Amino acid sequence: MHKWIAVIVPMAMAAAAPLSAAPAGRTLRLSAALSSARADETQPVWVFFRDKQGSAAPAALTPRALARRQARGSLPLVDAADAAVAPGYLAEVERIAHVRHASRWFNAASVDATPAQVDALAALPFVERLDLVRRFRRQPEPADAPAEGKLRASARKVAAIDYGLSLGQLEQIGVPTLHRAGYDGTGVMVAIFDAGFDNLAHEAFASTRILAQYDFVNGDLDVANGSGRGEGSHGTNTLSVIGGYREGMLVGPAYGASFLLGKTEDTSRETPVEEDHWAAAAEWAEAAGADVISSSLGYLDYDAGFRSLNPSELDGDTAISTRAADLAAERGVVVVNSAGNQGFDRTHNTLGAPADGYGVIAVGAVDATGARASFSSVGPSADGRIKPDVAAQGVAVVAAGSPSRTSYRLVNGTSFSCPLTAGVAALLVQIHPTRTAAEIRDAMRASGSQAASPDNLLGYGIVNATLAAASLSGR
Repeated sequence: MHKWIAVIVPMAMAAAAPLSAAPAGRTLRLSAALSSARADETQPVWVFFRDKQGSAAPAALTPRALARRQARGSLPLVDAADAAVAPGYLAEVERIAHVRHASRWFNAASVDATPAQVDALAALPFVERLDLVRRFRRQPEPADAPAEGKLRASARKVAAIDYGLSLGQLEQIGVPTLHRAGYDGTGVMVAIFDAGFDNLAHEAFASTRILAQYDFVNGDLDVANGSGRGEGSHGTNTLSVIGGYREGMLVGPAYGASFLLGKTEDTSRETPVEEDHWAAAAEWAEAAGADVISSSLGYLDYDAGFRSLNPSELDGDTAISTRAADLAAERGVVVVNSAGNQGFDRTHNTLGAPADGYGVIAVGAVDATGARASFSSVGPSADGRIKPDVAAQGVAVVAAGSPSRTSYRLVNGTSFSCPLTAGVAALLVQIHPTRTAAEIRDAMRASGSQAASPDNLLGYGIVNATLAAASLSGR
């Protein structure tokens, strides 16, 4: 259990300027949505506040979070963005509409509001503007790799560890050498953002340390399957790839780390995830002291009836999830995100937010031979930066399965090259705890198999944990 401390920050943080001015403090995007909405139909709406009221309640940051910021952040230890949204403002908003999340970083709240409630919110003197919460469809996952029946344990030892079937996916990224040197992620806190974590009783998690979990979709403390929205096994799969440990079958690169589990995606229908879930999870994980975020999510298309996120908007500055990812990185969190599974398009990038972030390590996928997976999304970002940043195996990756506690499966997608890469980041944080998040990102890029000639297919190439660790030691 972490002890929480209060950090009081001087006030007055201006909200970001609106994307497009519209009557009565609304963006054009919100106005368009309201124009076709029924009188009783609610819309997810961002309410941006003019200030933080001077006496706003302080944010709660763990000592661990402050220590990480001190060691690896690029901003002042605390700033105006750390102060909580003014409680009085939230109370006034709550009297009008249901509050979904409050964001201290953006000085805003997301709400569900009818057109009449939007009018009432716009009339509040402390409201700077209203905007639509963007709703994204998650990029589709490639089909699982074929497997002959149930995967069975296979002895493939390196020194004292029997990696079983997972040896190849770790050797490709230089992890076993660091394991032999005694590094396994111990002392590092990793936050996993995903959909349902349906099988945490799996044998691969017998020694996994889960410190906290929160369901941002349903607003409760249970990320497992149940009666709420956001079910599935995707979270189970990604957690096992980075932190599982079952000798003879599956060993994750950071099996000694501790984990925060955030359910940020609604998978109950073909419904979209909404950007406020990801942003709320990022603030939660950062305040708790997370060192690494591993997010196997990529957002591109809006829900039916909404304009899709244009590739030209994947510029590191537009999507709220991207901006939240960069804010976390500036506070010393190493943010690792799937590049996406949309493959190659000669006319534009195929990334999904927040992979376009400046501080985000976007991860592409290769197969066991190192060849690029055809589904792996490509860059560059809309402003011309190389994306993805690095790559790891995303074809036939060994992961814990469901519903059996002893089942395993071979999975495909940048969803799985991401946790392998995040595991590398966790090892680097363990070895070099005072290196900044930017230095760790740069070392991972420099370790890549094509660092001398990066491109927008695989970025700097296949990441190498051993080379990155040595690079940081030499600086």
